[in-house]
Amino acid sequence: MPDASDGLSTDHLLRDLRPRSVRGGAITLGAQAFKLVLQFATIVVLARLLPPEDFGLIAMVGALCTMLDLVKELGLSAATIRKPDLTHAEVTALFWLNTSAGALIMLFLIAFAPLVARFYEEPQLTAITRWLGLGFFLGGLTVQHWALLRRQMRFSAAVAVDAGSEVIGFFVAIALARAGAGYWALVVQRLSASFCVLVGSWALCSWRPAAPRRLSGIGDLLRFGFSVTGVNVAAAFARSIDQILVGWLWGANALGLYERAAKLLLTPLNNINMPLYAVAMPSLSRIDNQPERYRRAFCEVMEKLAMVVVPGALFVSSAADWIVRIIFGAQWLAATPLVAFFAIAAAYQPLIQAAGLLYLTQTRSRDMVRAAILDTSVCVLAVVGGLTFGVTAIAAALAATGILLRAPLAFWLATRRGPVRLSDIALSIFPALVAGLVVMSMTAALRATVFTRHTPAIDALAVAVILAVPTTLAVYAAIPRSRHALSSFLALAQHLRGPTPDL
Repeated sequence: MPDASDGLSTDHLLRDLRPRSVRGGAITLGAQAFKLVLQFATIVVLARLLPPEDFGLIAMVGALCTMLDLVKELGLSAATIRKPDLTHAEVTALFWLNTSAGALIMLFLIAFAPLVARFYEEPQLTAITRWLGLGFFLGGLTVQHWALLRRQMRFSAAVAVDAGSEVIGFFVAIALARAGAGYWALVVQRLSASFCVLVGSWALCSWRPAAPRRLSGIGDLLRFGFSVTGVNVAAAFARSIDQILVGWLWGANALGLYERAAKLLLTPLNNINMPLYAVAMPSLSRIDNQPERYRRAFCEVMEKLAMVVVPGALFVSSAADWIVRIIFGAQWLAATPLVAFFAIAAAYQPLIQAAGLLYLTQTRSRDMVRAAILDTSVCVLAVVGGLTFGVTAIAAALAATGILLRAPLAFWLATRRGPVRLSDIALSIFPALVAGLVVMSMTAALRATVFTRHTPAIDALAVAVILAVPTTLAVYAAIPRSRHALSSFLALAQHLRGPTPDL
């Protein structure tokens, strides 16, 4: 009989941690790039097949589902990835906890769906909420298998499950929308993706749970998991409170515009943050007892993330009207200022989340909870402050408070303990910030001297992109720190040689 604990050990990963991380990162990022293209295509197609009201209805329930999805996970996937000497009995206990949480959330949504519909004064939400509840039960069965794939750094397997489920969900949604299913196309998209993740993760992860039984000694795992859950729920609440209040006060149509603008920016963010955590968290967790190596590794992650994200996000902000016209069409131009402000938020949000790796990989659960409470409080105040002035004011308030308060506070709190200092983060993101500001200035100059209001959006955007890429590279080449980072990108090819991790 095979050992029930086979596949839980991580000692073998230390022998080639960096090459494995780089190869896994390349696989994950490549798949995420494919997903990003597919998601953008789906956003474009669905926006032309469905009215804003349909997206608004799903977003009303989606804001609640985002928080409940984290409650379902209970932070136990992070505990599974983090613990070095994990046992089969411990994973079994966590599996049944996740499954029970998913089932309870499903029953909760079935019972209280009429209250959700009454809160928004949208009767259709009763049936929508109940059907979306099924996804939580499917997800509860998946959490530990998904976490074990990441714990073993089996990135190709995780990518196959993640990307494959998204592809199926996307095509199902488009087919149903074309058939006239309306908002039900978006409901079935979520459920079909959850079902495919369940099937794929169980097929590719050989671990199977034992029968449920009481187990002592998992208190540390639960405390860590609950701390992660508290932080994630607070962060999800901070991201969702605006949609909840917009839907309640302004209705489904306004929320549809708001949600699509946010989705346009959140899609690439999710495709960056998910592989970042999938690759960086297990890698940093294995070297948390080597301070200098840990500091260098984290700064490298932060620096390269900023170099990719910040200039691109600030460019999108400066070209928001062209992008909205091309992607959504002229009927969505009211979303232009929303896209511009959300793009500014997209410049700093991934960096705040990357700083959260310091808490997770150093087991600083109390610090993490305090930081999450402060960050959530700032977001709620920003949303409430802009709520009565309309959805654009909310987006503007979130962008401004993020730059002036959220990001500086998040970096300071994350670096109060541990080997990474606040100056390390500041130096890591400085080149990207300079490049982003230069690109924004270049786009503004093009608008003032070359383009007119009659210039086709596709032509203006193409010229701006062609100039923005070499401009960004030139700025990086002019700064010694980022010039070194560019050369390290080329050196990654050495680590990409070798066997690809098996499924």
